[in-house]
Amino acid sequence: MSESTVSYKRHRFPPAIIAHVVWLYFRYPLSLRLVEEMLLERGVVVSYETVRRWAKKFGPVVHAGFDASDLPVMTSGILTRSW
Repeated sequence: MSESTVSYKRHRFPPAIIAHVVWLYFRYPLSLRLVEEMLLERGVVVSYETVRRWAKKFGPVVHAGFDASDLPVMTSGILTRSW
């Protein structure tokens, strides 16, 4: 599945914001509410539930674009990176 197959129709926010939100959620170990707060600080009012829905709908496309070595790894409750 490529990004060109993703349809952002009937969404209130521009595709760039949706893609950035989903990227933030999957790229860093952030909770839905932390992503919501980060957006609120930048003037984008969106609920954590909307972030969850976007992650569920658009997440597989964004997540597929990550290299496995780029993702953070949780080991024994300590965040480490596999460099």
